[in-house]
Amino acid sequence: MTGVQTCALPIFLFRVESSETGAAPGRHAPIDEWSLASRLSYFLWSSLPDDELFALAGRGELRRNLRAQVDRMLRDPKAQAFVRNFTGQWLQARDVESVPINARVVLGPGARPNRDGRVEFDGTFRRLMRSETEAYFEHILREDRSLLELVDSDYAFLNAKLAEHYGVPGVEGDDLRKVALPPDSPRGGIITQGTVLAVTSNPTRTSPVKRGVFILDNILGTPPPPAPPNVPDLEEARKEFKGREPKLSEMLAAHRSNKLCHSCHSRMDPLGLALENFNALGGWRDTEARQPIEPSGVLITGERFADVRELKRVIARDRAADVYRCFTEKLFTYALGRGVEHFDSHTIDEITRRLAEGGGRMSIALMGVIESPAFQRKRVPPAGAAVSAVAPREP
Repeated sequence: MTGVQTCALPIFLFRVESSETGAAPGRHAPIDEWSLASRLSYFLWSSLPDDELFALAGRGELRRNLRAQVDRMLRDPKAQAFVRNFTGQWLQARDVESVPINARVVLGPGARPNRDGRVEFDGTFRRLMRSETEAYFEHILREDRSLLELVDSDYAFLNAKLAEHYGVPGVEGDDLRKVALPPDSPRGGIITQGTVLAVTSNPTRTSPVKRGVFILDNILGTPPPPAPPNVPDLEEARKEFKGREPKLSEMLAAHRSNKLCHSCHSRMDPLGLALENFNALGGWRDTEARQPIEPSGVLITGERFADVRELKRVIARDRAADVYRCFTEKLFTYALGRGVEHFDSHTIDEITRRLAEGGGRMSIALMGVIESPAFQRKRVPPAGAAVSAVAPREP
């Protein structure tokens, strides 16, 4: 050691925002156009404004050209940062690169190697799964598709390796591309993608509870409350099945019989069990613990479904308003770097209404957030108060 000390560079950035001149202290007023350019750029590009945004802000013309600038920014390759960071945060897609999954245990001793002769869940395959989720979301974003296609669709983004893993025939080549799915395919939509299925699993098996919570929290916007204290562990239910290995669905049914557990699990379990045909790596299976998988169920709101295909149709058809509201809240949180508060309810309600009337198009949600008072305005601090700053989300 030489005794020389080094200082690590900071990994965050504070953005100071100002209101338009003449705004009364203590009131909410429009942010100035320089601050608007910054908010817009960090939202869609995760970076500082470019020369065009700065020029429009300098002339005071950004607000009246806002929609055209959003369109331009989304066409720019820098918008890939929004795709990657938003899906990484909302869908936990970034976690697939580090989630602990023991592929050999999940696939079993008789696992058939892929065309590369491996069964490992390696870094390359993890990144491929994340790329699938990003490509799928980017397609809906750039083509201004309905948000309901996030739940269910007749296409996926695959290459030969991923298609082989999913059991989708007729896909060749290394490049991810849009692929029309067979009519009876369970794929299509984000909840049947390997990314989501892996990050909602345990290291050696699936987790219907985690998967159910994921759908409630990230698709329907109705997360369950925290578990009460002293709830028995799920593994305790195994004792009731003397002499044989139970299926997870059987263990969960025994677990739900406890009154402490029933209220939450009756919401989570049907959703998670509908995904039991997918193993912890997102591959298809028909049995678990040497018994047939039974994916049918009833939602807490009364809708019945036979399998994951029907569950997705039920959500897209009967729970569309919940999907619109949930996505709006997630987008709102990402754009502003804070959670949704009670005073934001009118904004969320209005964007949800517009989505319902406009076919759920992605642009309605984006512009609804960007044009909202929360995005366009800020509270003017009293005279002499410290200057407020906004820290961008972690990329």
